[in-house]
Amino acid sequence: MAAPEDTAMILPRTGIGVDVHAYAPENDPQPLWLGGLFWAGERGLAGHSDGDCVAHAAADALFSACGIGDLGTHFGTDRPEFAGASGVKLLGEAARIVRAAGFEIGNVAVQFVANRPKFGPRREESQRVLSAAAGAAVSVTATTSDGLGFTGRGEGISAVATALVYPVPAAPQGDGS
Repeated sequence: MAAPEDTAMILPRTGIGVDVHAYAPENDPQPLWLGGLFWAGERGLAGHSDGDCVAHAAADALFSACGIGDLGTHFGTDRPEFAGASGVKLLGEAARIVRAAGFEIGNVAVQFVANRPKFGPRREESQRVLSAAAGAAVSVTATTSDGLGFTGRGEGISAVATALVYPVPAAPQGDGS
């Protein structure tokens, strides 16, 4: 029969992340970065970084799953080095922080709510970019809010993400022989 330590279960942990950004004012236009992609001809989002609420929600879900703070804790507006930073860069750094805290990433799923851009034709491209940044599978879906709320009025974009992580067992220590 196996010793109890040989049968210990590794329990996964889940986290939720939410991010919301308003569109940049028309008198201060910004490029639109969403799902790790540049969207030419689309009105961009306002924010401390590039405003990519899909990448930001994914990073926040990873932090939530590990219980190690949130997006503001790690990349807040009090951190000038992240001003204008790419959401893909932030997601990659979040994945590094999560792994340094002793976790591995199972997957991340993100859904964003917006009237535009038309996401379906670029879904696979976005998932490839975000998965490469996270070093794990990231899936992205999009929906509208049927004209309701700030997203329905075209005032901004919101995103909700879930992440699954699991603790990496510590390597056994030698017995000194």
